[in-house]
Amino acid sequence: MSQPLDVLVFYAPVDAVDAVLDAVFDAGAGAIGDYDRCAFRTTGTGQFRPLAGADPTIGAVGELERVEEQRVELVLPRGVRQEVVAALRRAHPYEEPAFHVIETARIDN
Repeated sequence: MSQPLDVLVFYAPVDAVDAVLDAVFDAGAGAIGDYDRCAFRTTGTGQFRPLAGADPTIGAVGELERVEEQRVELVLPRGVRQEVVAALRRAHPYEEPAFHVIETARIDN
């Protein structure tokens, strides 16, 4: 049986997505069968307000900021989860990147 998969979803400014994807692909994410660098991307608007103590890459403390971002979804073997998340954090331009990891259900063929 193959290793169980997770799904990684992250959000990043449009101009930063390719660099973050390169990092998570290099860490072992994005392979499906005989294909690699697989991901789904959709564009939308993210918003946040940095609070006191934050060091925002975009925007200013105390002010609501809206940014064109992409939501990116890709799979990864569960065994490389920590490495992929660490690569995401290193490559992402935000101080606190928004992401989540979802464990997939086992499907017997």
